[in-house]
Order: sequence, then C-alpha cells, then structure tokens
Amino acid sequence: MFKSLSLKIILFGFIFTFFSSFGQSFFLGLFNSSIRGELQISHGQFGSIYASATLLSSLILIWIGKKIDDVNAFKFALFVSVLFALSSFLFSKVSTVVILFIGIFLMRLSGQGLMTHTSSTTISRYFLQSRGKALSISWLGLSTAEFVMPVLIIYLLSLTIWQNIWLSISIVIIIFLPIISFLLIKDLKLESRELNDKYNLKDDNIKNWKRIEVLKDYRFYIITANMLAMPWIATGVFVFQSFILSSKNWGPYVIAQSFMSYSILSVLTLFASGFLIDKFTSRKLLIYMNIPLLLAALVIIFFDSAIFSFVFLGLIGISNGFANVLGSSTWAEIYGVKFIGSIKALTHALMVFGTAFGTALFGILIDNGFSIEAIAIVSSVYISLSIISLFIIRNKLNPIKL
Repeated sequence: MFKSLSLKIILFGFIFTFFSSFGQSFFLGLFNSSIRGELQISHGQFGSIYASATLLSSLILIWIGKKIDDVNAFKFALFVSVLFALSSFLFSKVSTVVILFIGIFLMRLSGQGLMTHTSSTTISRYFLQSRGKALSISWLGLSTAEFVMPVLIIYLLSLTIWQNIWLSISIVIIIFLPIISFLLIKDLKLESRELNDKYNLKDDNIKNWKRIEVLKDYRFYIITANMLAMPWIATGVFVFQSFILSSKNWGPYVIAQSFMSYSILSVLTLFASGFLIDKFTSRKLLIYMNIPLLLAALVIIFFDSAIFSFVFLGLIGISNGFANVLGSSTWAEIYGVKFIGSIKALTHALMVFGTAFGTALFGILIDNGFSIEAIAIVSSVYISLSIISLFIIRNKLNPIKL
C-alpha cells in the first residue's frame, strides 16, 4: 500500500505524535494534584495559569509554525526536538508559580503544538491519494500514548516524585528524537509528493489559498467552531479529571482505567476514518465528528455510576479519532497544500487556544460552584450550535477548481 519513503514518513509521524503526548492536556492533567499540592494553589488558579500559558503558546505557534513552509522537515523536526527536551527539563524544576507558567507555556508550545504540527503538516503535504490512511496511522501514535501513559504515570508516581519523571522524559527526548528524524526524513524535500501511477494525481488543479485569504472565508470560521469543540471540552475533562472523580464519587483510578476505552475506540475510529476520508472526503464526514462528543456530555449529565466513565471517555475517544484526522485533512482538501504549513500553524494555534479556553472556563466554573453536570450542559449547547451551523453550509465545502 505504501512505498519505502511513504512508510518512513508515516513512522516519523507516528513517533512524533506519540511523543507529543507529554505536552497534551491528558498527560499534564495527571500531575495536576501533585503540582497544586506542592504550590498550594486551587483548581481555578491552576486552570488560569494553564490557560494563560497555553494561550501565549498558541500565539507564538502562529509565527513559528509558519516556518515549516520555508525549511525542510528534518531541520524543523530537529529544532522542535531540542526545544521539547529543554521544555521537559524545565518542567522538572517547577517550584514556583512563575516557573510553572513558563514550564506549561514551553510544554504546550513544543509538545502539543509543534510536535503535532510537524507531524501532521509533513504528512498532509506529502500524501495525496492516501492522505486519510497516512494521517490515521500517524495519529495512532497519540492514541497509543493515551492508552499506556495514564496507568504508567499513576504507577510511577507511587514509586518516585513527579520531578524525576519529567527529568527522565527530557533525557529520552533529546537522545531519541533527533536520531529518528535523521533516519526517517533527512532527505525529504518541500516539493516531495506521493506518487500514484493509477491515478497520476496532482494537487495543482485546485486553488492554493494563502493564510490571509483563508481568514476572509466564512467557511473557515464555521469549520473551526466545530474543530474547537474537542480541544476545549476534552482538555477541561483531562485537566480537571480529579474534580470529576470527586463529583461523581468514583474511585481514584477510574478515569485512568477508563482511558483504555478512550484509546481503543479512538484507535478504531482513526483506522475507520482514514479509509472513509480517502473514499468519501473529509468534507462529507465533518458533520458527524462531534456527535459522539455530544453524547458524552449527555452521559455525564444523566448517569452517575462508575461504569459510565468508560462510556463517557469511549465516546470522547470516537470524536477524538475523527477530529485528529479530519483536523489535518480537511484544510488540505479545501485550501490546497502549497501554503498548508502556514494555514495549519493558524488552525493549530486556534486548537491550542481552545484548550486554554476550556481550562480557564472549567476552572472558573468549578470555583464558582458549578457541578460537573452543569458544565456538561454548557458544553452540549456549544456542540449543538456548531453542528447546526455546519449542517447549514455542508454543500458549500468544495475546493475552488482552477
């Protein structure tokens, strides 16, 4: 199905998305209680710090992420790897609120931001006919991390302090990622594209939009509203998982265990969505992306038994599987790949902004006495409105032909 270079690029994407987990909200949320206990800060204070640092990282990402359109993938990946290792090392030294802010800022910029941006942009630019399948396999890296990391970190926290875990992470990153980048994408050029003798596909028969043009397109904002649902809602869930546990009277390990259902269903959806995208296009599948997320919010509103934690996170996992692939392929389909790095830097920054918004909103609502059920109602209203808006323009999402 894939040739040698294609396989190398997919493996590179898989590894980078796996390692990006260290900067993702679900992973950082595992250290929430430890950090708050050490610094003596509340849920709301932690959420505000997390949100403001994440927001700053999203603004910087717009500028740095654009540079991937100007240099080859290896040089960009090497820069990101070094920055990520330094960020992890600094995070192991968090001892004050100021250092926590800087640490979260760098982890969100390098981990959640640039690691996934490098992976998805490289794959979106290179692949044409097989873009959906390639993206689904690469995003499997993050799903794999989501499956193994929560239980592993909970276990490691019972053996050692959290700072030691982050020190070890920084060492692994600085040794492993530069070597992997050199072996897999050293010779990849900006103009490299997937070859397909059967279809002889080219991407130059549709308009390639510049970022300034995209910002003037009303479709961009409706699609983005749907894309933002997963980041802000799932981030709130992951960062404040301890609040959900206490609100629902679930045991301390319930959500960590439930991440397995999240990961399994996310993986299954990733594989399915990759084939579906290559067959039907991302534009036609986009309308279904957030329906499982809406059902997850309803589960939290109406059910209290611990068993529904698995249903809750499983439904989020389904939306996550769709969102990961659709969030990368949709922009390439509609706006072309020539300036895809610049466009994805913007959209990825908006996704990061969404995580900042979700963290701040959840923290504020919690500190003001909102129950997790009330927060789920707020979330379900947003999801419903965004789906309705997308439904209205569903027939206007085709790319402009030259």
